[in-house]
Parts: sequence; structure tokens; C-alpha cells
Amino acid sequence: MGVQLCIGVIAVLLLLFISTVKAQSVFDVVAKYGAKADEKTDLSQPLLDAWKEACASTTPSKIVIPKGTYLLSKATLEGPCKAPIQIQVQGTVKAPADPSAFKEPDWVVFQHVEGFALNGGGVFDGQGAAVWGKNDCAKNKFCAALPINLRFNFLTNAVVQDITTKDSKQFNVNVLGCKNITFQHFTVSNPENSINTDGIHIGRSDGVNVIDSDVKTGDDCVSIGDGSKNVVVQGVTCGPGHGISIGSLGKFQNEEPVAGIKISKCTLTNTMNGVRIKSWPASYPGSATDMHFEDITLNDVGNPILIDQQYCPWNQCNLKLPSRIKLSKISFKNIHGTSTTKEAVKLICSSGLPCEEVELADIDITFKGPGGPAVSQCSNVNPKLTGKQNPTACSSPATTSTTA
Repeated sequence: MGVQLCIGVIAVLLLLFISTVKAQSVFDVVAKYGAKADEKTDLSQPLLDAWKEACASTTPSKIVIPKGTYLLSKATLEGPCKAPIQIQVQGTVKAPADPSAFKEPDWVVFQHVEGFALNGGGVFDGQGAAVWGKNDCAKNKFCAALPINLRFNFLTNAVVQDITTKDSKQFNVNVLGCKNITFQHFTVSNPENSINTDGIHIGRSDGVNVIDSDVKTGDDCVSIGDGSKNVVVQGVTCGPGHGISIGSLGKFQNEEPVAGIKISKCTLTNTMNGVRIKSWPASYPGSATDMHFEDITLNDVGNPILIDQQYCPWNQCNLKLPSRIKLSKISFKNIHGTSTTKEAVKLICSSGLPCEEVELADIDITFKGPGGPAVSQCSNVNPKLTGKQNPTACSSPATTSTTA
């Protein structure tokens, strides 16, 4: 696993779709199915009709949503299809602003398709501003019922390119059960005050690549959940947001292991956290291994380097019992920039299962606020140190984390 493999996968997938362009059958939702870009007429039925015909085609097909602004109540586009299928979104597709229009927590779903492409420079607008003030997961479960903008479920060999998701009511993107899916030149645009709107959440998938993309949101820019394997996040700009995270892990029973994660060449600006791994105290058992953060630039970032095995954002945990998530083979290399918190490096591992094979290499993070300079805290971990260490590694007593 690595960046070379990631780029190779992208190249193969792009060649697949480029090679089929000339042979594609084109299904235009306006010209053939009567869709109207008037922000009033529901796009749902024309899109579903186009999908049904395209999915049944024995030759590669392309669905086109032309330029203009459309209202879409909801769509689940489901395979299996008989040949590769592409959706070219040139316009802006808007969700109903009223959350009561949704009976399930999803808006647009793509699932059970092999050989799928979504591109065209278009926008999926969740119109979520009215609900963000009510989206309080700490006090109620309302947020869980709000729709996710884009769900990618059980896709194989998929490319999502030159697409924007904005103002989602809940997560912008959820990836579940996919194998070899790439997001490239992908944009997430949510304001900082949009609660629980992760940019891209990945779970139980193998071979996910997020490349050269821009994420602005009110929660994690990229979050990597249980069962994620062989994930590459490269060249992503993140901020505002809560950073790039593995986890949280251990909250639910029967979570699957995490393995083979590489976060590299990313820039984080004005984020609540930097790069982090988080698991719950008093957790169910599990493991995460082979996780690497490399060549990261930080611009005024809180908690720049963080392992938090006491993750408890709403103080609804038993901190007296340690996390049972085993963390191992972790590296933080060439991470540099400025921190908004004195604790620039914080490695808080489980007292029941200390972290193993952790490396800090070429760390240079400065803090100029009150009480400075920056410090580094370690608990239940003895990291290998190479290259520059600013702040001095493990030089300060550890304190309990309270990050969101």
C-alpha cells in the first residue's frame, strides 16, 4: 500500500472511463426525460428513469444533468448494472431545505455498482443552514436522522472527480463497503458552524483514495472509521474543520480492525485539531495498525499531533476504564507549522493497552500564545525519536483530552 499504488489505481480507473467515452450511450435528463432546471420541478423521477435505462444498457453509458439549478427530493441509484456507468453533473442539484421532507438519513445514494464515475464540475447543495442550530448530538439524536448529502455504498472501481458537495445537513459524504474508490479534485464546502458535517467519512472499505481535494466544514475534514483498510489521503487542504482523524473507535460492539492508512502532503489551516487518532475509554475491543502521517503543514491548528484514547466529547464516558483499542505501528513524520494550543504533541494512549511502535520524526511546531512555548505530552507510550523534535518529545506531564 502506498502513494504509488494509489496513483496507479487512479490511472487505471481513468483509462477505463476514457476508453469507453466514444462507445457510451448518452441519457440526458432534460432532453430525453423532461427534467426542468427551474428549482421547483422534482428531478427525482427523470433521474431514476435515466438510471434505469442506463443501468440496463449492455454498453457503457453516461447520464447527463445539464447546466442549471434543479430541485431533487431524493434519489437512490442502485445496481448492479450491466456495464460501466457515468453520471456527468454539470449543474447544481438542490435538496429540500426542510428536514421533515426526509424519512431516512440520506439524500443521494449510489450503491451496488461496479465501474462507476461521477464527474462534470457540478454541485450537490444540501441546503442545511436551517438545521445546524438543532443538530446537537450531545443532547439528542436528531442529528442521526438528518440526511447525508452523498452516500457511496458497496461500489467497486469508482471515481468521483470535479464534484462539489456543500451545506449538507449532516455528513457530506459517507463511504461504506466500497472497494477501490477515488475522490480527486473533490470539494466540500460547509461553514465552520455546521455541526456534525464531516467532509468524507470512510468505513468498512478497502482501497479509498482522497487526492488533491479541498475540504471546509464544521467537523472532521476526513474521518476514517472502523473496517477501513488501505486508505490514502494525499494533497488535501483542510480548514475550517476538526482536522483529519482516524476514529473515533471502540464505541460500538463488533467494530472491524483499521489497517494501512497514509495521510500525506496535506495542509491544515485554522482547524480545531490537526492529525489524530481517537478511541473511546471503556470501549469495546478492537485494533488499529499501520497508520502514517507524513509531510503535513499546519497553519494555526489546535492539537496538531494527537493520539487520544480518552476521547469523550460530551463527557458521557467512564474515564476510569481504559480504551480496549490496541494501537500500533504509527508514525508522524515531517510535520511542521504553528499551533493555537500549547500542547502541540499529545500522545495519550490506553493504560490497559499501551501504544506500540510509535515514531516521531522531524517535528517542528511552534506556539506563541500565553504560557508558551509549545510542549509535548506522552502517556502509556515510548515513541522512537528521529530528527528534529520541537517541542522536545514527551517533555511535559500528560493531561486528559477534551477535544471534539
